[in-house]
Amino acid sequence: MKAVIQRVSEASVKVDNEVVGACNQGYMILFGAVEGDTLEDVEILAQKVVNLRIFCDEYDKMNRSILDIDGEILAISQFTLAADVKKGNRPSFIKALNPAEASEFYDIFCEKLKELGVKRVEKGVFGGDMKVSLVNDGPVTILYDTEIWRKNGN
Repeated sequence: MKAVIQRVSEASVKVDNEVVGACNQGYMILFGAVEGDTLEDVEILAQKVVNLRIFCDEYDKMNRSILDIDGEILAISQFTLAADVKKGNRPSFIKALNPAEASEFYDIFCEKLKELGVKRVEKGVFGGDMKVSLVNDGPVTILYDTEIWRKNGN
């Protein structure tokens, strides 16, 4: 399971020119499920996201989590995170999890973030043609892939 976490001051997503999800200070997360992912990956990823400390404390050090700042999340499904670009110039998405399972994992991931204490978690439209806007704060962007924790433990 892969995620791109961007620290934002604001973010929104439109479908058919209508805002379907938005957040203020917090994260805009691109979420992608790949073959071999399990519910354990969803759990690991959600735990890592809510405990990630990339918000500044009173000493201007990245030492606070999204929970510490009462931040918000906009989570966007993004199958293109599964792109395989080893050969040629056209990416292959064969490693992306099938849409039915990926959609379920996306929904569970968003619910898990709420269960872990994030008060506002908004979403895009799974499989939709989305237009995402954001103001990256920093900029700070973190890449997560649960494969590293599966191989080495949490």
